[in-house]
Amino acid sequence: MKRTKRREQARGYTAADWDTVDSSELAKEEIIRARPFGGVFPALVRSSKKGRGPGKKPAKRLVSLRLSPDVLDHFKAKGRGWQTKIDETLRRAAKLQRRAS
Repeated sequence: MKRTKRREQARGYTAADWDTVDSSELAKEEIIRARPFGGVFPALVRSSKKGRGPGKKPAKRLVSLRLSPDVLDHFKAKGRGWQTKIDETLRRAAKLQRRAS
């Protein structure tokens, strides 16, 4: 109870504020006429959908891999992009061609 009250107060609202809200219930007719957002503004919904689109690099796949602590420390010490560096090292070891950028 105290935790919830603190959260409400942090946002500037109290339980008393919520109790004084005056909003009417939806009538049965209003519920029947209700449409999902996409039905009202389909162009807006289409424009907001994000995808990889044409011409993008193939997505890498997420895996879980256990590495020795010293190997992980070695790559992380190089800073940002350490996962890409591991990928490049594995590609060289497997004698795979570098992907076209």
